Amino acid sequence: MSAKLNVNIDHVATIREARKTIEPSIITAAVICEQAGANGITVHLRGDRRHIQDRDIELLRDVVTTYLNVEMAATIEMTLIALDTRPDAVSLVPESPNEITTEGGLNVAENFVGIQSVTAQLKNAGIFVSHFIDPTLVQIEAAADSGAQQVELCTAEYAELTLASRAAHGEGAEKAKAELDRLARAAKYASELGLIVAAGHGLTYRNVGALAAIPEITEFNIGHNIISRAVFTGLYRAVEEMIALIR
Repeated sequence: MSAKLNVNIDHVATIREARKTIEPSIITAAVICEQAGANGITVHLRGDRRHIQDRDIELLRDVVTTYLNVEMAATIEMTLIALDTRPDAVSLVPESPNEITTEGGLNVAENFVGIQSVTAQLKNAGIFVSHFIDPTLVQIEAAADSGAQQVELCTAEYAELTLASRAAHGEGAEKAKAELDRLARAAKYASELGLIVAAGHGLTYRNVGALAAIPEITEFNIGHNIISRAVFTGLYRAVEEMIALIR
């Protein structure tokens, strides 16, 4: 069975918020993604509300019929929102107000007590909990010990190394292969600890295939590249094409 695809639609909201208007509608985007075969919808509710808004989570909870995954920081504010709206899953992620996008994985090992507490609260409410982490044994073990049901391995380094300008050179290709091997080892170890394994961050139509061949990775969260392609091909077709590559 091929891995699942959750489409991150944050950047549909980014376009909307550029004009502070009502379009493009993330609700319409979610419906189109589901109709095209996506297994779920992912959004990141950031503290600064730069794209997704609180109301979006409420509306998506009512509309999404597959699987709603909300990425958020492990804060009191976000925990209360999750407990109120009850998405299917919450992915705990690191967050910095000055970053353009998420930079690396959550440091569960160094913030264990707080993350363990938030994880327990969410699980007690029947919400599936995932931790977005770097592919290291220390972080995988910490996520397992803190009660996470899934880890999402950060593929930022792999994505950076597979940019066309870098992958074309011999050394770049070797480094990309080494990072792919690291992700494969991490996925296997996480699976052995009883964790479900997902992957995401910076993945594209060009580099997802090699990761999809890792049997322990059963879910992908991909957004920016799909939304970028949709500008030219339409969202339905863009989602279909990504699903075909994962398969």
